[in-house]
Amino acid sequence: MDVLHFLFGVFGNATALFLFLSPTITFKRIIKSKSTEEFSGIPYVMTLLNCLLSAWYGLPFVSPNNLLVSTINGTGAAIESVYVVIFLIFAPRKEKAKILGLLAFVLGAFATIAFVSLFALHDHARKLFCGIAATVFSIIMYASPLSIMRQVIKTKSVEYMPFFLSLFVFLCGTSWFIYGLLGRDPFVAVPNGFGCGLGAVQLILYAIYRDNKGEPKTRVNNDRSMDMMGETGKAAERDPGKDQLNPMNKQVDEQV
Repeated sequence: MDVLHFLFGVFGNATALFLFLSPTITFKRIIKSKSTEEFSGIPYVMTLLNCLLSAWYGLPFVSPNNLLVSTINGTGAAIESVYVVIFLIFAPRKEKAKILGLLAFVLGAFATIAFVSLFALHDHARKLFCGIAATVFSIIMYASPLSIMRQVIKTKSVEYMPFFLSLFVFLCGTSWFIYGLLGRDPFVAVPNGFGCGLGAVQLILYAIYRDNKGEPKTRVNNDRSMDMMGETGKAAERDPGKDQLNPMNKQVDEQV
């Protein structure tokens, strides 16, 4: 049982690392376009808090035999910090203020929980307090993409819900859920069971709307002709030279 518990912990570390690294594609796009577009920064800030609390919970003086929880979440906290900084650099002013306020809350909440657990609580009371805190904010972290899921259903487009992020939410949640069950640790099993279910829902939504990458929009040209543009049209709008290479646009110009 201990060997199986350890193996699922190692697998959980691997899937969690892929989960933490999966947004690199998104942030590469943000850096390239120098804009956060319609991406939300809330999931990354909430993931940072979850990593900080879970890493604290996994420390030997808080929760024995959970060092694998601490190592991967410490790594995740460092990675998420980089994402948050990048998001703040390229976010518009209103979004930047919102994320900064949320970040201040996150750091304050973690500092308070760590201080209270370290100096006011001991043994089982410390584990219980840190475990409840980690569980609550883990569920909040997993629930943070709900706004994006609502957008997917509303727009029928998965453009702003990356596939690999959804996939590794499911894999990570599943592996840590089993790890928590084997270790008889409800503070690990409960939130990750929730994450497993939510990841499954995201994958179902992706399967339904995977062919839609954005609804086409109508654009009025300088010559008052109209064309439909989706992602290709957006790119062409950013680079007018591409319109000249489009045979369809040439035909429309000739007809006008």
